[in-house]
Amino acid sequence: MTRKITLDQNLKPIIPDRVVIPYIQGDGIGKDIWNAAVPVLDAAVEKAYSGEKAVEWKELPAGEKGFEQTGEWLPASSVDAIREHRIAIKGPLMTPVGEGMRSLNVRIRQELDLYACIRPVRYYPPVPNPVKHPEKVNITVFRENTEDLYAGIECDSSSDNAARLIRFVKDELKCTIPVDSSIGIKPISPGRTKRLVARALQYAKTKGLKSVTLMHKGNIMKFTEGYFRKWGYEEAFENFAHDVITEDEVFEKHGGKIPDSRIMIKDRIADMVFAEVLLKPENFDVIACPNLNGDFISDALAAQVGGLGIAPGANVGDECAVFEATHGTAPDIAGKDMANPCSLILSGALMFDHMGWHEAAELVRSGVGRALASKRVTADLAGGIEDGEEVSCSKFGRITARKISQEG
Repeated sequence: MTRKITLDQNLKPIIPDRVVIPYIQGDGIGKDIWNAAVPVLDAAVEKAYSGEKAVEWKELPAGEKGFEQTGEWLPASSVDAIREHRIAIKGPLMTPVGEGMRSLNVRIRQELDLYACIRPVRYYPPVPNPVKHPEKVNITVFRENTEDLYAGIECDSSSDNAARLIRFVKDELKCTIPVDSSIGIKPISPGRTKRLVARALQYAKTKGLKSVTLMHKGNIMKFTEGYFRKWGYEEAFENFAHDVITEDEVFEKHGGKIPDSRIMIKDRIADMVFAEVLLKPENFDVIACPNLNGDFISDALAAQVGGLGIAPGANVGDECAVFEATHGTAPDIAGKDMANPCSLILSGALMFDHMGWHEAAELVRSGVGRALASKRVTADLAGGIEDGEEVSCSKFGRITARKISQEG
């Protein structure tokens, strides 16, 4: 009998051995990559637990399929189902640019308060990449998901609301804004900053990692991103005082070597982070940052190891979590069975980790690694790999599932 995930009194998920997990297929290549991913995820669960655990997949309509079935791009019933089941996995969803419709991905995160976007980035050889030492990149980004410029508070340049805001800024703040401006508001709050940084620090502590870097542009935006830095440090020393050590202490008292069982908490200006992850990526274990910075740096890091096609993503809150492919819908290749399914497959591994099914998660990651190492890969990768053989999306999924079944 399959059951739903529930929460204990401490909001920890209670995972039944046979669990219902909702999924959103996604738009564009969503169907292709989902059909390739499911056999891989099922193979990992079967191999890890020999039938003692299993997943029953439950489809939820959203995106184009949601609109076709209900007239809504993101049906309330789908959001409610994720809330009820506590977990979901999804492919990419299309949002028209410049047509006034808010991103469906952002709506899901905000409606379910999935405040931590978690993006672990690592290299799988022999994936083609633009840097000399991609293997040095092993960095997890914790991006605040619910505020900053992505809060969706915007006024069109021709609207009455924009005119009123412009008058307010001029009259009350004594600042000049061109009267034909569009305006966006950038909220960053102490509570939402601290819970994001707390999750990043707890992740580093659990994984035995050595540093958490607060990425910000506080030298310019002093009361938003500058306070992200300030509140991040406050969280570290209020609630992780026995776990953290400052960068100054590391160099002044410990000769630049981080003591065992301590996490160095440090901060860097955003533009410096972009330079340093190229030059010395080994200096970073975890990066915690506001929403916009996190969007930029996670994609930039993915490019260093071969692109978004192999970059998984998780959106996690206190009561729900949604795991997703981090790339777009690629409508030009939709239905051609040639997309790269690795991002969605590896997001499934993150989902299993969240569930405590770590054996299955590791099998997924090792299966993907072995499949990529075989050089039988999808079109986006094959041309950049010496002796690479191009295979379809579905065939890559079958190769990966077979690698998992043959593990050990």
